[in-house]
Amino acid sequence: MRHRKSGRKLGRNQSHRDAMFRNMVTSLLSEEKIQTTTAKAKELRRVAERLITIGKRNASSVVEAASDDTERERRVAARVAGVRQAGKTVHDRVILQKLFGELAERYQDREGGYTRIMRLGNRLGDNAELAIIELMPPSGDAGSAAQDAGAEQSAEG
Repeated sequence: MRHRKSGRKLGRNQSHRDAMFRNMVTSLLSEEKIQTTTAKAKELRRVAERLITIGKRNASSVVEAASDDTERERRVAARVAGVRQAGKTVHDRVILQKLFGELAERYQDREGGYTRIMRLGNRLGDNAELAIIELMPPSGDAGSAAQDAGAEQSAEG
């Protein structure tokens, strides 16, 4: 029985899955949008959202907001630990800097839900269901895009 066992095996052993998700999450964080199968996208979402949460908790703005020296030292140590923890998954230093800088600031006010999966249809060769997984736009852009769409609809109607 497979009760209480989370995650999909995807026809691979553990080391192959780990390497595949390391590569996929690195590509997702650098390109901000990748195309893959739906099952892989759903599993990749778990990895990517955990990494973004680690980056958000240890962003440079959080360290700079420390009130005194002891608090700052504690936050710097927590940031180093977070960078090392994320470095186990993302081996590219440039992407790590983006994760703890740009992406952490972008999602600072967002409570989860940093990725979106859009289904594309089936692949021609093997009929596998394809999807695009992408990082959500900043919260300010999503609202303005929704307002623009509403304005276009009201102009048409």
